[in-house]
Amino acid sequence: MTGASDEEVWPPPVERRDFLYVATGMMGAVGAAAALWPFIDAMNPSADIQAVAEIEVDLEPVEPGQRVTVTWRSQPIFIDRRTPERIAEARADDDAPDLRDPATDASRVQREEWLIVVGICTHLGCVPDGQMPGGRRGDWNGWFCPCHGSHYDTSGRIRKGPAPLNLVVPPYAFLNDTTVTIG
Repeated sequence: MTGASDEEVWPPPVERRDFLYVATGMMGAVGAAAALWPFIDAMNPSADIQAVAEIEVDLEPVEPGQRVTVTWRSQPIFIDRRTPERIAEARADDDAPDLRDPATDASRVQREEWLIVVGICTHLGCVPDGQMPGGRRGDWNGWFCPCHGSHYDTSGRIRKGPAPLNLVVPPYAFLNDTTVTIG
């Protein structure tokens, strides 16, 4: 009983009902996206957060051998204008066997005179001491965390104590000889 009239046509013809289903589905998807967009956009950082995401620091008043602390993203940032003696100390320790988190001094600075690190101990988040000349700078003339006894050298590398990692180097760029942008 098979005849020419019983054969199916492939692909089947598009009917008006199929078009209506597809068009309705697409309009629903566009409507849902339009309704969800304000909620998705609200997840972006606000203007006040974006404003502190990056800071500019004027380095001109910082004398050789002086350390200053600025705040970026609610974290202390240590900026150390190193003397040639401190640079030589840091470079001499590049191959020291007691470096727990080995890194060369050159890999931690963009300009040898300026060391910029996040001033938070990598052990438990304390703020190491080393700001005041003659203050507690640890056994390597860098920073000392009095809470648990971590010692950092003049390149911010961990040398002794419970801290597992070096002081973190934040993202930064020199805009000119006297201005740096952190963030």
